[in-house]
Amino acid sequence: MKSSYKILIAGLAGLLAGAACKSALQGQQVKTGPVCVISESETITDATAVKNYGAKVQETLAPFNGHYHFIVAGGNVESLDGDAPPRGIVVISFDSSEQAHAWYSSPGYAAIKPIRLAAVRGRMFMVGGVAQ
Repeated sequence: MKSSYKILIAGLAGLLAGAACKSALQGQQVKTGPVCVISESETITDATAVKNYGAKVQETLAPFNGHYHFIVAGGNVESLDGDAPPRGIVVISFDSSEQAHAWYSSPGYAAIKPIRLAAVRGRMFMVGGVAQ
């Protein structure tokens, strides 16, 4: 068989397989895997406010099955590779990105988010897990 026919047949097979998978998944909700929201603090301008924020943020996580893990807070931090590490790292784990987004957009978190933004210079981001 000529190579152009092999490519055509392979392409058609791929289209048919894709259509079959799409058909099988229709009507099913595809869930994302676990995710972590990570907050890194480069500079803390108000330690008391950060402590207050940390106590309040845990209350906002319960409706979304979020788990708060305070990882690093000052102390002796030594960079082994790359830039200097952040002053503080917090990891919040969720069962799905939907739960993480729902928490971040929730009225409970919206009420305390300004505390973090005023007291900390850093960043917050989400790292996704593998879909199940």
